[in-house]
Amino acid sequence: MENEQLHSIVRNEIKPGVSLTCINTDKFKSGCITINFLCKLDRETAASNALLPRVLRRGSVNYPDMESLSAALDDLYGVRIEPVVRKKGEVHCIGLYIDFPDDRYIPEDGSVLESAVDAAAGILLCPVLRDGLFFDEYIESEKSNLIDDIRAAINDKRGYSIDRLLEEMCRNETFGISRLGCEEQALTITAESLTSHYNDIIQNSPVEIFYCGSAVSARVLTAFRTALEALPPRECNNIPKTGIIFHPAAGEPRRFFESLDITQGKLAVGFRLGEIMKKPDYPALMMLNALYGGCVSSKLFMNVRERLSLCYYANSMLDKHKGIMVVASGVEVSMFDTALDEILAQLDCIKRGEISDWEFTAAKRTVVTSIKSALDRPGGLEELYFDSVISAVSYDPVILADMIEAVTRERVVSSASGMQTDSIYFLSGTKDGEVCDDT
Repeated sequence: MENEQLHSIVRNEIKPGVSLTCINTDKFKSGCITINFLCKLDRETAASNALLPRVLRRGSVNYPDMESLSAALDDLYGVRIEPVVRKKGEVHCIGLYIDFPDDRYIPEDGSVLESAVDAAAGILLCPVLRDGLFFDEYIESEKSNLIDDIRAAINDKRGYSIDRLLEEMCRNETFGISRLGCEEQALTITAESLTSHYNDIIQNSPVEIFYCGSAVSARVLTAFRTALEALPPRECNNIPKTGIIFHPAAGEPRRFFESLDITQGKLAVGFRLGEIMKKPDYPALMMLNALYGGCVSSKLFMNVRERLSLCYYANSMLDKHKGIMVVASGVEVSMFDTALDEILAQLDCIKRGEISDWEFTAAKRTVVTSIKSALDRPGGLEELYFDSVISAVSYDPVILADMIEAVTRERVVSSASGMQTDSIYFLSGTKDGEVCDDT
């Protein structure tokens, strides 16, 4: 593969439960670092997890407010440090994203790597405190911002319908919890509770660090070992596991209906992937997603949208960590049943192996292109390797595109064979001021 020799990987343990993956490459003008604390997704702590990196980013002992911290980062040729909150299956990943110019582009043989690492470590390990607690004013300000973000989710009706489907479909699983938590839990956070939660995470949560840039791994390892010397080793260094339900509950798929003041209905369908998740064939699942609804040559796009004009959009999304696929579609309320039937019929076509050469080639080209595109960005590289560390079945992102090229129709059909419809969610809108019937 063209990208195969353009970067190398070295993985080291900084201390028990704290791992560093160095992705060494000279392709980019900028480098990136992520420092990720891996927590078990939990309803009681999700909002605290989401709030914590925002509060930490407000200042450290050396730079006690955003103004002084921003000025210091500007002096480092514009280093950027931002909070990051991700959900990977049922692993809640929180921490910092650091973006900085690669040393090769710093004048007079300068360097920012060690300074950027030190600044990030200061934010994480030496937060600015008052009487041993986070500042109330920082917490209240960031709580307000977090709650605004939680409330704003409803403004994107397409994303909202997917979130609501997963919330209902996985109501008895932690996967149904938003990566930002809920407003009710956010409102209860205090300086005492967040400081206690911070201490627990700093002392106990496994840490995964990723570096992407041209610095040799030994130098990066030394920088982190020095900067994170005060970080205690983990007693348990196991990455939290994601619980997988292979099949829906017995009976007909569950249906959920909701009405809001919108003019276009939003249909979301959730599937369990089945026994394939006992030993996932990730390349085949990625191809299955592309063939079903993951690209403009997919069956959903070409048939449900283009040929039959049953929807405004139709696409599928795969969560390979959890073993769930979701189809999202924008449909007229009157076309709900017809569109749903055709969405399910297109999946049956794949299960029967009705995949043309053109469809298969186009899907393969789309997936390979998306992987190569990710390899062409520091953040994309980081995301690929982070995913591979979190995954139940490890894989090598360097050869992932080659693995896609080797996927056969038979593997795709086998991966699709166990898919079952779990839940159907429909967000109906209004027409001429009347609320559409959603019963």
